[in-house]
Amino acid sequence: MTILAAPIAPDPDEARRWAEEELSGALYREAEPTPIDRFARGVAEFLGSIFTGQVPETLGPWLAAGAIAVVIVLILIAILIWGRPRRAARSRAPIALFGEDEARTAHELRADAEAAAARSDWDAAIVLRVRALARGLAERTIVDPQPGATVHRFAADAARAFPAARDDLAAVARSFDDVRYLRRPGSAEAYAAVRSLDQRLASARAEVFAS
Repeated sequence: MTILAAPIAPDPDEARRWAEEELSGALYREAEPTPIDRFARGVAEFLGSIFTGQVPETLGPWLAAGAIAVVIVLILIAILIWGRPRRAARSRAPIALFGEDEARTAHELRADAEAAAARSDWDAAIVLRVRALARGLAERTIVDPQPGATVHRFAADAARAFPAARDDLAAVARSFDDVRYLRRPGSAEAYAAVRSLDQRLASARAEVFAS
């Protein structure tokens, strides 16, 4: 008959050693979470604490400041994404200006007018500068030239926004008609008057918006 030996209970030091040897095995090492796992778990726990309201008191002020910063950043991103493209689209969209569709921006029209003036082509310079004036006010949404509107209608609409420039607006409208329809030759003086008015209104604040 075989007599089984009674199991020997290890002392505490030996039990700890056995446990360390067991845990150091390959299977346990493979199951141990990686640094990425621990980081992801920490982030998930932190986000969970935010939604459950269990945020540590020491993180309260920092969390509030971070939330404000995030909101500000999101607002700026929204302005950059949705605000600027709309402004660019408005400045690039063709509009009817005194019988013709014009796709050039006010800046481009001014540059073309200056180039025409440099070669003493005063007729073209005056027409382009008046269009630049109208386009600039349209881009600022001060005046909205309607299809088929004449230059004199534009001058009247612009005068409601800039009452002090009423006479000058009427004068440049006449200059536009002179070279565009009546075939009267333009002049350096006439162009200088249109250019001066365009520059003044480009930086002026509208007093009363046209209705």
